[in-house]
Amino acid sequence: MTLTPDEAWRILEQADELCSAECVVDEVARLAREITARLGKRHPLVLTVMRGSVVFSGQLLPQLRFPLNFDYLDVTRYGSATVGGEITWKVSPGTAVAGRVVLVLDDILDEGHTLAAVREKLMEAGATEFHAAVFAEKDTGRAKPINPDFVGIIVPNRYVFGFGMDVHGAWRNLPAIYALKEG
Repeated sequence: MTLTPDEAWRILEQADELCSAECVVDEVARLAREITARLGKRHPLVLTVMRGSVVFSGQLLPQLRFPLNFDYLDVTRYGSATVGGEITWKVSPGTAVAGRVVLVLDDILDEGHTLAAVREKLMEAGATEFHAAVFAEKDTGRAKPINPDFVGIIVPNRYVFGFGMDVHGAWRNLPAIYALKEG
């Protein structure tokens, strides 16, 4: 579903702001400090999960105070839907992961199936360690198959968008995090 500009504006106008732009900046800085403290001497391969984490990665990477290699992967359970489905691998990392410490950056941990599948694939490809940083983790009230090493914010069990996360393809470019209006 592609939104018209009017539909996109209506969604934003009715949405609830969960994390302001200032909150986002503060959380990214905190995550950068935590990641630097843990992985700063490891020279990791940092992989961003396209498309959602491109904004998060773009804000986080300049704040990581250590040498790293960077690449991306493209895997999704959502496509343009608002409910997860089958895991689809569009692009595997172009950089070899064998023998590497890997840090995967993702926008949100929802149910955890996608990130768990990424961890499984990278470990099977020979990564020596897997670490994950997510900007947001959704409080679903259910156990997840993976726990990220680094979490920016906890969001309620609602559909969220902004700061890389979209709603029907729109609003990835917002500097804050919003939730669709309930009801």
